[in-house]
Order: sequence, then C-alpha cells, then structure tokens
Amino acid sequence: MIVASHRLEGLEPDNLLAFLALLGLLRALEAADETVGSVEKVQPRVSWDIDIPPLRPKLFLSRRIDTEEVTDHAERGIVALTSSYDFEQRKDLSCSRNECRLILESEAQRARAAGRDRADLLAALMSDAAIKDDKKNTIDPTPLCLLFGQGHQHFLDRLASVPREVAPPPRGRGKQAVSLSGSQCLGEALFEPWHRYDPTFSFRWDPEEDVRYALMPGDPTDTAYQGGTQHGANRLAAIGLSELTLAPQVWRGRVRARIIGGTSNANGFVFAWPIWRAPATLAAIRALLAHPGLTVPGALAYLGVDHVLVARRISVGKFMNFSRARPLVVG
Repeated sequence: MIVASHRLEGLEPDNLLAFLALLGLLRALEAADETVGSVEKVQPRVSWDIDIPPLRPKLFLSRRIDTEEVTDHAERGIVALTSSYDFEQRKDLSCSRNECRLILESEAQRARAAGRDRADLLAALMSDAAIKDDKKNTIDPTPLCLLFGQGHQHFLDRLASVPREVAPPPRGRGKQAVSLSGSQCLGEALFEPWHRYDPTFSFRWDPEEDVRYALMPGDPTDTAYQGGTQHGANRLAAIGLSELTLAPQVWRGRVRARIIGGTSNANGFVFAWPIWRAPATLAAIRALLAHPGLTVPGALAYLGVDHVLVARRISVGKFMNFSRARPLVVG
C-alpha cells in the first residue's frame, strides 16, 4: 500500500546518469528493506510525474518518511551492496574469454536466491560469448563502459571506488569549508537541481561531461577547466548498473555485448528508457526495458508508457559520452 510520495526534482528525464541513479535508488532501498523488519520496510515504486512540469520521477513508499529518512535508508542499502563491488585489483574490463568464463562460472556457483548481488553485477558487465576482434579474444564489455584506460580513466577501478566513497571532499576552504554526509550527498542528487560541485570520479554517463575543446577558453585536460560531478548521482548509478543485464546479440555478423534497454542501429549504440505513468517496482521497470517493443513507437502504450527516450553513445576524440536523450520519433 502506498502512503507517501516524494518528487525527485534532481533527476532530469533526458540524462542517462539520472536514469541510472533512479534504478540505483530503487535497488538501494530494496537492499535496505532486506535488512529491517516488515514494519520498517518502504517497498519503493516509481512513476513519472507527467502532468506537472518539468517532467520528473516520483517515488512512492509504503511507509510515511521524510526525504532525509529516504536518503538514510538508501545509504544503508548502498553500504549493504558495496561488498559485491570488489574486482580483485582489476582496473579495466579487458579479460580474455577464458578468464571471463571462469569468473562467471565461479560466481554463478556461489550465488544463492538470497545472495546473488555479485552474480547480477558481473552479468551486467560481461559475457564470454561476446568478444572483440583482436588476437587476445578480449571480451566486449557492457556498452555503458566508456573508460578503457584513456586519460588514466579505468572503469572497474571507478566502479569499485565510487560507491564506497561516501561523500566528496569538503567544499570550500578553511572555516568556510562545508562537509556533507553520504545521506546529504544523496539528497542533493535526488531532491535538488544538480550543481556538479564535486571533484570526484565519474563514468562519463552525464551528458554535461561531454566537454568540447572548441567551446572552452583553455585546454580541457587542464584541471582549471574541468567541471565537477554530482557525486551522489554517480554512487547511485553505479548501483543501478547491475540491473542492466548483458546478453550477447548478433549484429552485422558478429556477436556483440548488448544490455536490456540497449541496441545498435546505423548511428551506433543507443540506450532507451520508458516514461511510464503508474507506480512501478524495479522488477517491473526492468521488464519494460527488456520488452522487445521498447523502441517501437507506441508499442508500450497499453502498459502505461507515455513515451520513450533515447540517448546515443558518441565519441569525441579518444573519449566517449552519451548525448542528451530525445523522444523516440515515429517513422
């Protein structure tokens, strides 16, 4: 039964980082529910507040709690899940097919119905069926992996560290410095417009990280010109990534890595997500993302989907980003 709701003002609908953070919020709240008694569970659901502009998601709960208690509960869930984010000193998703098979088989055998977080996470990152065209039989990782060591940016290194970094460094200097708790940092990401103050690591999922040299007054690799991140959003998104299970898919005669919600077309890889009207659980949202009609205009209307947004993976020199999502166009 739904007894409380909170509009998530920080999560813009056309931002991939915000959508992944939304998935992460639901996963973290569900994980926290598993650690408390039935009276304290919040049983989260989400819909989109379509009739009140600007478009934002709305969180529904089975227990009446305020926003601070929501973020405290989410923080508890993140802490419970981070033990799965240990990649044994690996920095990049660059193992061979055989190594990948051994890792996945080992984790599948250890997994249990009540303890499969790590197996789910690994299943969202790689498959031994999808490999690149190289002599080493290197795996083709999740299309959401945009970091391969270029500019000393390592994907697994960040995926292991970001969820554990509870809060960013203090903002400001001296007596003016302000320190945030992990819960406050999550609150900024969920309930306030983003300001991106934090000098912490990210995954390049935020379209605002697509920084073009021609539009800047100086060298974009110079720290003086580098923008900050929304740390709480990146923590939640790292948790949400585990919900996007990878499955091999034949594309142009090759077996490539694909995830639910993702597909390739003539313009490259795109990721689509629905804007739905009725409160939905995380499992229901995953079902919508995996629906074969997701990128068919109007195909999910009978399930309460108002429209679908699509973000495109783009390359800028040696770096990659995702564009702002646009509505799926008919025809």
